[in-house]
Amino acid sequence: MGGRSSTASGKTTVDVAITGVTGAGKSSLVNALRDLSDFDDKSAETDVIEGTKEPTAYPHPNFPDVIIWDLPGIGTPDFKAKVYLESVNYSQYDFFIIVASDRFTVYDTQLSRAVQQMKKPFYFVWSKMDIAITNEKLNPDFNEGATLQKVRKYCLDKLLEANISSPQIFLVSSFYREKYDFHLMRRIVVVEIEALRRRLLKPAVLPDSEKERDDKSTKPSAGNRALSICLPKVFKVGLAKLRDALLQRNLDEVSEEIRQELDKLQNVKLDIAITGVSGAGKSSLVNALRGMTDYEEGAAEVGVTQTTMECHAYPHLLFQNVTIWDLPGIGTPEFRPKDYLEKVCFNRYDFFLIVGSERFTENDVLLAHEIKKMKKKFYFVRSKMDDSIAAESRKPNFNMESSMQKIRTYCCDNLTKVGESNPRVFLISRRDLNMFDFPDLQEALENDLDDLKRQALILALPVFSRRILEKKKAAMEALIWKFALVSCALGAVPVPGLSAVCDLGLLVGGLILFYKVFGLDEESLRRVAKVVGKDYQVLKSAIKKSPMSSEITPKFVASLMARSLLCASLTIIELVLDFVPVLGSLVGGVSSFVTTFYMLKSFLKDIVEDAENVRAKAAEP
Repeated sequence: MGGRSSTASGKTTVDVAITGVTGAGKSSLVNALRDLSDFDDKSAETDVIEGTKEPTAYPHPNFPDVIIWDLPGIGTPDFKAKVYLESVNYSQYDFFIIVASDRFTVYDTQLSRAVQQMKKPFYFVWSKMDIAITNEKLNPDFNEGATLQKVRKYCLDKLLEANISSPQIFLVSSFYREKYDFHLMRRIVVVEIEALRRRLLKPAVLPDSEKERDDKSTKPSAGNRALSICLPKVFKVGLAKLRDALLQRNLDEVSEEIRQELDKLQNVKLDIAITGVSGAGKSSLVNALRGMTDYEEGAAEVGVTQTTMECHAYPHLLFQNVTIWDLPGIGTPEFRPKDYLEKVCFNRYDFFLIVGSERFTENDVLLAHEIKKMKKKFYFVRSKMDDSIAAESRKPNFNMESSMQKIRTYCCDNLTKVGESNPRVFLISRRDLNMFDFPDLQEALENDLDDLKRQALILALPVFSRRILEKKKAAMEALIWKFALVSCALGAVPVPGLSAVCDLGLLVGGLILFYKVFGLDEESLRRVAKVVGKDYQVLKSAIKKSPMSSEITPKFVASLMARSLLCASLTIIELVLDFVPVLGSLVGGVSSFVTTFYMLKSFLKDIVEDAENVRAKAAEP
């Protein structure tokens, strides 16, 4: 029975097996992959009863050296599960598409495990989605997106229960190919096939144009020069890090370490305490750090009288693991200095911003002294600088730099008196964080935090300057190559063309994360409009390249992935293999690595440009 074609000189074809339970729609999928209907000449035979009685070979429409094999269904009287693998020469195929419908069966588990044990690539295809959707429409609570997500999760859960480590799942209808995942699956199958052809077929059987390209790709120096031209610097840096890591450990170990890093980043807690004397502007600073006005719903309460009577935790609006604590003012009747520290639970915070205005007080001294005794970091923030400068500007000999230096020296001298050998004082205005010393304060905070908390802080800060914009961009770029590696090696969630970032719904959420990091989601954009006193539509008009975050749907992500595949051509895949040769041992992983990188990198480039446009528009008078 069937199997791969070969000659004495070596392998001459790439053999793709379409397998699964009988009646799942395997033959229809064979026809769809060959751009044929079920009724065209030379199409695979389909029927309402078992039709495929033996492995049948069909040529791929674009690659004469690629054969698509329509295998009989497993679990029939003629092809019992116990002898199925041997009966169809299962080990002879290079790439598998396992087709299922209606229910996940023990046969699907058996077929998937067998492929995984052979360390060969496979995709899991859930067919007949048009019928499933039609049936679900009878449910009064029907929602197509929710139904698709439910099916994806069902398939994923079953594959993971079977210990399938990196399932890639596609939902298709062979009759309605424009729907669901079919076109995306076909594009990605082509990329997979191209990679297999380059790896498995001997040069003698490749077309001359491909032999020439293969000869060039075997020269490391030429490949690295091409890599320098074709790939962005950040990708080269990521590949270099990956290459160096793989010299010491295997890919599974490296990818697991990265997964743990990503988990830690998602769960790291950062608690920032805003403390100081009553009336210094602590609550207003809390709001500014959260990108809010002082008077919108959910903002820390401000007023001309004491408003903060207890410790209030304000989670960041978009990054809930970052909490800014608005502590009551020290030195009021309710919070006397001698028991203030105990009442506000000083030990729970990562660092402190001591906020003062106009005058340095003994309570500022007490706070600095006690925090220093606890061996925790603190930063002295002199607030309301806009008011102070406005008052100073009335003097006939006013000089802004001289006035700022006078205030800074005054604060530093007083901190030195309490034993602070290297006092750090930052002059700020909550009305405009880009003025005065706030960018320097942000830099100091970053330098004093560990890597994870530093990254959490960068993601959470509002985009008030070009410097913070660049830091956010760098933080995202540092994650992209990690996402790409995880998708290549371990990804346990079914995104077509991505092996591990997340399922399609979660990937939509991942792209929306970029919007949140750069403050371009609709909620953040409306908040910025309030802060700067501009119309929301004016700021929205500055977004030229990216869709609005509410427009990011599974359909959009699928189209973005399809476009990225045009960039992630076979040439780029070869360059990656040349740069990091060990990746060649990953079956199907290289295309996923490259596709993931290009999709996320392209999206990031556009959104950073739009964020800069919005920032410039917000700063206009």
